[in-house]
Amino acid sequence: MKVADIRAYKDAELAKELEAAHKELFDVRFKLATKQLVNNRELPRARRKIAQLRTVMRERELGIR
Repeated sequence: MKVADIRAYKDAELAKELEAAHKELFDVRFKLATKQLVNNRELPRARRKIAQLRTVMRERELGIR
């Protein structure tokens, strides 16, 4: 997902996506703990998605862009 796509979301959609990303991170961490994780790149990808969503939310809060 690109940041330009994330910036196109409305505030409610951002909150919904952030909640889904947190659930995804939980699932990936659970799979890692139970040795069921096949692709190790899923963990950093989930963390990056959360960081991107939070960054866009913070930019809007501060009035940047």
